[in-house]
Amino acid sequence: VQLVESGGGLGQPGGSLRLSCAASGFTFSTYAMSWFRQAPGKERELVARIFSAGRSTNYADSVKGRFTISRDNAKNTVYLQMNSLKPDDTAVYYCNADGNGRVYWGQGTQVTVSS
Repeated sequence: VQLVESGGGLGQPGGSLRLSCAASGFTFSTYAMSWFRQAPGKERELVARIFSAGRSTNYADSVKGRFTISRDNAKNTVYLQMNSLKPDDTAVYYCNADGNGRVYWGQGTQVTVSS
């Protein structure tokens, strides 16, 4: 099983970044997919989740209206479009797969928001 995140880096306040997570080794379409983040000195927190069919999503209050999670089951990929970035969005972002009694994590990608 692999979850490989990409798209992190340095973003400007008010700017945008798009994260991708390419999955392999499991039946992607049957898993809920999520993005979590962990800032220095803080606990890992759920940012957004999308369920297997892609019709239902959940967001942390801190990112509602700014971030959008989506998935392409044909490409085994989940995305996180991050707009109106804030310095508080600085964290390592982790891709998560949850389903069929199993949980998988990616290695994480650093997002830094700074001018």
